[in-house]
Amino acid sequence: MAIEVGKMNRLRVDRVVDFGVYLMSLDASPSSEAEASEKREGILLPSRYIPDGLEVDDQIAVFVYADSEDRLLATTETPKAMAGEAAFLRVVAVNRTGTFLDWGLPKDLMLPYGEQKRELEPGQFCAVFVYKDKYSERVVASTRLNRHIGLTPAYYKPGEQVDIMVVARTDLGHKVIVNNEHWGLLYENEIFKALRNGLKTKAWVKKVVNDDKVDLTLSPPISERFSTVADQVLKAIEANDGFLPLTDKSSPEAIRRRFGISKRDFKAAVGKLYKLRMITIEADGLYIKN
Repeated sequence: MAIEVGKMNRLRVDRVVDFGVYLMSLDASPSSEAEASEKREGILLPSRYIPDGLEVDDQIAVFVYADSEDRLLATTETPKAMAGEAAFLRVVAVNRTGTFLDWGLPKDLMLPYGEQKRELEPGQFCAVFVYKDKYSERVVASTRLNRHIGLTPAYYKPGEQVDIMVVARTDLGHKVIVNNEHWGLLYENEIFKALRNGLKTKAWVKKVVNDDKVDLTLSPPISERFSTVADQVLKAIEANDGFLPLTDKSSPEAIRRRFGISKRDFKAAVGKLYKLRMITIEADGLYIKN
């Protein structure tokens, strides 16, 4: 199995040296003393990352990336984003080479000038796509997201759960990246909780538009949503000594502040609990049924 630069790999310890261990792919033949060193160089895992008790032929999960001299290195640390993923990262330095981002590893992630849409300054955050440069082994970032997002048809079914990252606020709502591959949109009138750029969360597909853009909702399908909200409401009543000062007459704002949901979903959940004879509905609120 080929080693994937910019991603997690499970590798085998080939040999131990004073400054670390060298790792090989699992399908590589074990080294013999007679082999030339250049044929068995492997990937260095520095000493500071070696767990206690690691020995030759043991397997270990590591992240593989290239250093400033394009030599492959391994680490047991996990970066904030790997190759093929979108992330919202902080700028830590800017020089003649490019812009450098904090991605959770000692060696900062480079954002080349050719991959920047605008000038950035230390301390700022930016939405980027992380990828392996095709001309080298280096993992780099790009803020030119259209070069990496929305390049393939979006084959999603209504109600399908997906992973999203919020990228920007628009006139219609919030623009998001879906599964690190496609563009999506959350409509403002269907958002009942605060969103921020860089937030990663779950969403559900409403429909695919023009084969490449996805309309989304933060609410699961109706059957699942009502069960989830009903559980949430019931737990809130139980946690408040069996009483919740909200009813179907309460304002949408009060319901949104308490549960982060629409009044329609709240009423449906309350109705479900009432039909199951788990609660009673009084003028001043909801009570656990004894």
